Amino acid sequence: MPQPLLVWPSAASPGTLALDEAGVPDTAALDCLPRAQERDEREMEQERKNGPHRKLTCASSAWSFGDAIGNSTIGIRFLAALGNNSASTMEGTLTLIPNTTSEKIVIVPSKPKGSERLPPNIIAGESDLHLRRLWGNPREDSPTRKYLLVLTVGYSEKANVNATVHKFSDNFDVMLFHYDGRTTEWDEFEWSKQAIHVSARKQAKWWYAKRFMHPNIVAPYEYIFVWDQDLGVETFEAEEYLKIVKKHGLEISQPGLDITRGAKTYDINVRRNGTEIHKTTLGPTGKCTDVHQRPCSGFVEVMAPVFTREAWTCVWHMIQNDLVHGWGLDWNFWRCVDEPEEQIGIVDAQYVAHHIGFTLGSQGNSRVEDSRGKVRARASHEFGMFKFRLSKADMAQAAALLATKVADARQ
Repeated sequence: MPQPLLVWPSAASPGTLALDEAGVPDTAALDCLPRAQERDEREMEQERKNGPHRKLTCASSAWSFGDAIGNSTIGIRFLAALGNNSASTMEGTLTLIPNTTSEKIVIVPSKPKGSERLPPNIIAGESDLHLRRLWGNPREDSPTRKYLLVLTVGYSEKANVNATVHKFSDNFDVMLFHYDGRTTEWDEFEWSKQAIHVSARKQAKWWYAKRFMHPNIVAPYEYIFVWDQDLGVETFEAEEYLKIVKKHGLEISQPGLDITRGAKTYDINVRRNGTEIHKTTLGPTGKCTDVHQRPCSGFVEVMAPVFTREAWTCVWHMIQNDLVHGWGLDWNFWRCVDEPEEQIGIVDAQYVAHHIGFTLGSQGNSRVEDSRGKVRARASHEFGMFKFRLSKADMAQAAALLATKVADARQ
């Protein structure tokens, strides 16, 4: 498909491109486009050498040149200058607007719902979980960390949580979800004073994740660790782990499980000796009659997953608001990458042990064993509900695609 030439207005001047009666842009505007393109190319070279600077303008309207795809209404993505040293990504739509004497093409920047009254360049659609001081120059604050560690914790597991956090470098922001309501006690650990603490009694990890880890909130973090509190980390170092993940291009991963020190649920997650990573089971044994099906490839558990921000964006949208236990998510992580058998894997060279602890079992009943049974029964029921919803969604999507193909064939 040929790439159309598109222009958009500068932040200071909402320009338009006039068309004649035949729908052809006027000559003056077209003459301006090549010059704008040449200027942009020169500016890109200057920016590589000297850093970003203000866009140049052409003729009486301020234009920039860019790439786009589409037809009569075309979505584009571009950078609008906010100052000498910064730029902000904005979304826009190319729209044909009728006029009494001519038609005009204008770029109408799309805005988040509720922000329609604001000028585009003031809208801050993303945030982070990095603490900031209340004094000094904001530009001199410490930068947001590169990665994020999230743990769902109870104070009774403080020793293990403390050991886990110490396996993560200063490149990580840390957020704790407290299901027992105890937060201030954690200040006995120095790192806790720089962590984010979210407290809601007797809630599960995926309840917190859905409510406090929206993709726009965790957008700055390249990798996001969403871990349980009961992992033995004696043989794990987060930075070394990420080196391996990046080397092999894993979008979703987990450390291998040392079953000499802890439990396992699926064979694929067991750590192997002599390899950096693995992505499938060793063969069609046990539950794996077909190595190309879950949980035999393209599979990590909900216990200790690690996501790129792109994969997390997809996973967050898949988490159901009312299904708090998250059972079944891991069977469907494959939906959030392009090639599950290549981009989902187990890291063997950095591994952990899973010390199973049933931490939410006492909720709703004074008899712990009875309560555990009720909690597990709900989790199992949620798993069935999730599978049913996915099945219906898949069928609806397939029907829509089929209808589109039939309509196209009739044209």
